[in-house]
Amino acid sequence: MTARTLAATGSRDVGRRVLGGLLYPLGLPFLVLVCWGLASTGTTNRFFPGPLAILSAFRETWIGPAFVDDVLPSLYRLGLGIAASIVVGVAAGTVVGLSRGIGDVVEPLLEFFRAIPPPVLIPVGMLLLGITDTMKVVVIVSGAVWPILLNTIDGVRSIDSVQSDTARSFRIGRRQRLWSLVLPAASPRIMTGVRQALSIALILMVISEMFASSSGLGYRIAYFQRNYLIAEMWSGILLLGLVGVLLAAAFGVVERRVLRWYHGSRAIERA
Repeated sequence: MTARTLAATGSRDVGRRVLGGLLYPLGLPFLVLVCWGLASTGTTNRFFPGPLAILSAFRETWIGPAFVDDVLPSLYRLGLGIAASIVVGVAAGTVVGLSRGIGDVVEPLLEFFRAIPPPVLIPVGMLLLGITDTMKVVVIVSGAVWPILLNTIDGVRSIDSVQSDTARSFRIGRRQRLWSLVLPAASPRIMTGVRQALSIALILMVISEMFASSSGLGYRIAYFQRNYLIAEMWSGILLLGLVGVLLAAAFGVVERRVLRWYHGSRAIERA
């Protein structure tokens, strides 16, 4: 077999892999859209419009001033809430995980506050903080912080005792041990908590805007529902789904970069 034939065969194999990688994730959504379009053809039910009507409403509603007035403020509050949840959850989880005494004292209190549904705190936040962006960010943090906090505690406590004893025997300082051993070893659990927090933050962003807001995705979807603008309402739900997909994709990129060493070691172990 000549070199040209081998190159052509390799190119075809790469092309098949790329095509398969695109068709598999897109095939089922495309099939759902086709079935949905066929089922909605000729229907008179105004509450379940067809995909073409929703796409038309999406283009008319969100590509324009509404993107600046509603989408960007929502994404801004969502980003602040996620960032604050990561900072608070990792910092508090590290302190609780490293100190067994502090953990014994605060863990019952943490379990109590974790059991409170964050949406019920919206009226309290409105009384204390007013109808402001700060209130909405606090609501997001009140729910999104818990998976990060609890996973950080578990990750810090599950550090290999041999590694900890070795670091102490070499008299590595606490600060260096924290940055070089504790946080890297706990990072797989921390990233698991962040993944869970993203969906919670998105849900709480919408709920906080539905209760008390004059802008944002949640407010606009509730407005469409109250005024029986059904296609526009579904277009807002579609936009929320796209935001969730983009969040998951961005998280996947960050996770692969942060946990590159972890995935590499797992690959070696499987080999």
